Amino acid sequence: MSDWCTIESDPGVFTELIREIGVKGLSVEEIYSFEDTELLESLKPIYGLIFLFKWTKDPEKRECLKYYDEDLFFANQVITNACATQAILSVLLNIKDVEIGPELNNLKSFTLGMDPQMKGLAIGESEVIKQVHNSFSRPEPFVISNEKKPKKEGDAYHFISYIPFKGKLYELDGLQEGPILLGDCSGENWFEAARDEINKRIMKYATSEIRFSLLAIVGSKKEQYEQEIKRINNIRGHLYRKLKQLGGDVEPEMIEEANQLASQASDMIDESLVPTTLEEVLTRLTNLSIELNNYKELLQDEESKYKRYEDENARRKHNYLPFIIELLKMTAKKGKLKELVETAREKQAARAKAKEDKQ
Repeated sequence: MSDWCTIESDPGVFTELIREIGVKGLSVEEIYSFEDTELLESLKPIYGLIFLFKWTKDPEKRECLKYYDEDLFFANQVITNACATQAILSVLLNIKDVEIGPELNNLKSFTLGMDPQMKGLAIGESEVIKQVHNSFSRPEPFVISNEKKPKKEGDAYHFISYIPFKGKLYELDGLQEGPILLGDCSGENWFEAARDEINKRIMKYATSEIRFSLLAIVGSKKEQYEQEIKRINNIRGHLYRKLKQLGGDVEPEMIEEANQLASQASDMIDESLVPTTLEEVLTRLTNLSIELNNYKELLQDEESKYKRYEDENARRKHNYLPFIIELLKMTAKKGKLKELVETAREKQAARAKAKEDKQ
């Protein structure tokens, strides 16, 4: 189970990953600051947090639960490089009222009653999850032999999750023996409690580390805006019907839209939303048009963001080696390659000298 790649801590990567696994109605957003209350408010509902920090060989000993609610999904990490996906699953498999798809539903029901080690093994046996995870591997243009060679050790990073579950706040870390209970919480204050815990962890690294990442699994704003646009158009359809009953005029360019909305309007609507006088209907239609345009702009921004995610992920997965080789061939054919190599060497030597002079 060691053939899992490392993946980047990026909202676009995580959003596509959960969608490809089969989850609907969720996306991932990055939180840069706990002080940006306006942004945090706009992200609600927040279902869970995924925190990335520098891993150390001698991690802090934590007090883990040996006995806990069997409905709480917790799995040990038994797969190398899988901590990002496992942190995501720790959130997805512990939230309600969200369509997590057949793969995760099957995984959750299959592992019910298993110990954390077996749950971790079950994650590793899911071909769907593994394939989606590894779809974000960087293309390897060269085949590396299996000969053992000295390997330079770099910094390692680890993902953990924070979730509210049945009135309690948990930290879920696959490298720990069990879930970590952080205290009681409510639907309103769990985020504040998790924020305090994350800040405590960051402060422990205050003098040695500044690289952290915090991602939130939230309700999809795109789908929320689409639902709001549908709701507004439904009300507008009823208002156009009422306008016709009251003998009001509809501008010629609006007649087609008015007829279409009126024909599509649901019969289920709060009658208090439909005014009874012509003046009130016209005022309400004007206000709804403004609200509709606002949501259309927000939806357009979300669609642009998803398009950017799509482009960035395509670049991550694309193998640029054939292009680079062809470019080098064309450059050499035109007699420019040697000149470019010499220029690059001169720049490299200049940078090295500048660095040496500073020292």
